[in-house]
Amino acid sequence: MAKAIHSMIRVLEEARSVAFYDLAFGLKVADRLDFDSFTLIYLSNAECGFELELTVNKGRTEPYDLGNGYGHFAVSVDDVAAEHARLTEAGLAPRNVVDFRNGDVTVAKFFFIADPDGYQIEVIQRGGRFQ
Repeated sequence: MAKAIHSMIRVLEEARSVAFYDLAFGLKVADRLDFDSFTLIYLSNAECGFELELTVNKGRTEPYDLGNGYGHFAVSVDDVAAEHARLTEAGLAPRNVVDFRNGDVTVAKFFFIADPDGYQIEVIQRGGRFQ
């Protein structure tokens, strides 16, 4: 059986991205591998073994075109309203909380926030299938 271990995104500025993911989600640098033309930074926290890999291509000065194929990265939290308030207070401009329903049944409560490179992150209230 396969086990998901990481997802990779390309970022323009290492320090800016590392600071964002630490402040927003408590993701810390677990490993950093420096090569001639690029650097790989693996971020994780104690919640799970899944990592976010940031790839910084050296010498790149233009933002990446995210195109229309990228969807989002998702994290679950115990209290979506409290996280929304914390991120707003931190100046990270999360979008409004959505109470996503299927008829009378709540599917999820969530909001989206963009990282410094424009990648969308969905922050979902823990519960049901979103643990």
